[in-house]
Amino acid sequence: MPRNNAPSTLTIPSNQVLRRFRVVFNAIRSHFKQIEKQVGLGGAQVWALSVIRDQPGIGMSDLAKGMDVHQSTASNLVRALQQKGLLRMDKDAQDKRHVHLYTTPAALALLALVPGPLEGVLPSALEELSPQTLQRLDHDLGELIARLKADETAGRIPLAQL
Repeated sequence: MPRNNAPSTLTIPSNQVLRRFRVVFNAIRSHFKQIEKQVGLGGAQVWALSVIRDQPGIGMSDLAKGMDVHQSTASNLVRALQQKGLLRMDKDAQDKRHVHLYTTPAALALLALVPGPLEGVLPSALEELSPQTLQRLDHDLGELIARLKADETAGRIPLAQL
């Protein structure tokens, strides 16, 4: 029997882990609700704006890569932001199929009001974890996903859109 009072990882009931998932999901949901209440945009839209602000002239495919989303998802985000007057889209001089994205002054003013982190609380927290912890999490979540028989392509949909 272990001398310290730490519980054995083999004796943790599944409902305790379920509660931890709930805590994580509720933290994410609360952050997105706070953003939407404060600035009237969804979390994925705010994240997209922040990426474009930080990389003026970024293209659609680089935006998708930067957010780790499918290109069609990035395109939908851009379309909605452009309709709200928060983005400017310039066609590439050499290849008219490519665009360069820029935030408008209205977008910059809006981003200044957003409670951080702009990319969301989960991506921010994950960035702070050690490589060893990330490796364990990745492995363990992979096992859980397999047991759920979940569609892994859903991993390219921002949490703010779920």
